[in-house]
Amino acid sequence: MSAAHWRKAMNFTAARRDWSGGRAVAPPGRAPAVAPPSAPGARDWRLWRHVGVRHVVVLAAVLVYPWIVPPFFAFQIGGQALTLGLIALSLTFLAGYGGMLSLAQMTIAGIAGYVVAILGVSGTAEISLGWPWWLVVILAIAAGTLAATFIGWLSVRTEGIYTIMITLAIGVAFFYLAQQNYAIFNGFQGFQKVLPPVVLGIDWRAPIPYYYLALFWALAGYFFIKHLIRAPFGVALQGVRDNARRMSALGYSPVAHRVAAYAVAGVIASIGGVLMVWYNGLISPGSVGVSWLINILIIAVLGGMRHPIGPFIGAVVFVLLQNFAIDLVDRERFNLVIGVIFLVIVLFSPDGLLGWWDGLREWTRRRIDRPRSAIHGAGWRSVGVQQARPASRS
Repeated sequence: MSAAHWRKAMNFTAARRDWSGGRAVAPPGRAPAVAPPSAPGARDWRLWRHVGVRHVVVLAAVLVYPWIVPPFFAFQIGGQALTLGLIALSLTFLAGYGGMLSLAQMTIAGIAGYVVAILGVSGTAEISLGWPWWLVVILAIAAGTLAATFIGWLSVRTEGIYTIMITLAIGVAFFYLAQQNYAIFNGFQGFQKVLPPVVLGIDWRAPIPYYYLALFWALAGYFFIKHLIRAPFGVALQGVRDNARRMSALGYSPVAHRVAAYAVAGVIASIGGVLMVWYNGLISPGSVGVSWLINILIIAVLGGMRHPIGPFIGAVVFVLLQNFAIDLVDRERFNLVIGVIFLVIVLFSPDGLLGWWDGLREWTRRRIDRPRSAIHGAGWRSVGVQQARPASRS
């Protein structure tokens, strides 16, 4: 059974819960609706009808943002939030659409970052090899993807807390490997002055160029995930998440889909890792420590794991708190502030900030629709009374 048939099977008619091999069954006594032939350009219209005014406004805002704010906000807030959001997007894809909660996504990003520092140019010239930047980036993404595939191969045969523990153990093991190995990872010092290349005469670590570089890959990752979750692979992956045994009976391999999902998430996290090492200008074991493994999870949960925009919203909130919470509390108590906010989100909005936003929209819609329904109801009652009066007189 193909993924297209599976998608049709999941869209069977709600009025009659019959299983008919993936074909929708019309209720008794009602002729099935026949769609009119598509006119030229109708497909484009169907695609564009999902683009609302809010999408255009948000896109215009993120494009204009670095020109109306100081360089600090463009680089430290905007660039960092987009980079962390891209790494958290890989976790959102795995957990939200694959049902696999991995704590090793920052480890994968760190592997890609270390490959950039080791094979590229850094301040530690005796270890770095100084290869061309374009080759280094390709090898870094490939290394991160291979590492993610290996982690997925190890962990997909488990579920729940066991998957979390395996990925956490791998992340901690890589942290101690990088900290104690000096021949390759340069120990606890790591690599300094790992700067992005100057291409087309542009310094890509300058605030505005780096912001647009991070924005390009953030949009690419966002639209890629939006397309993938509607593609046959994404639909089958969500079927594996909901009922792996049924998908296996339909001819799908749950293990293969889950490992492939880890590989896809590894590509996204690796790109984020390359951007992160260019943003920081360095990489060290502290960049892949346990705190950052947890921070990526916090970012994904803050925004919400049911939509690809969630991790970017969570990253913006996290970066703002990271930079400005010290004005209210001590820097050492930042983790306490993040922990309290995380606890509030988990207790009162399992869908993160997006859940609160949807709840507010639903409450506003009900408040607007209630007076309308009352007015319409009063109008119909008055009409009924006026029509009934002549009958009573006769």
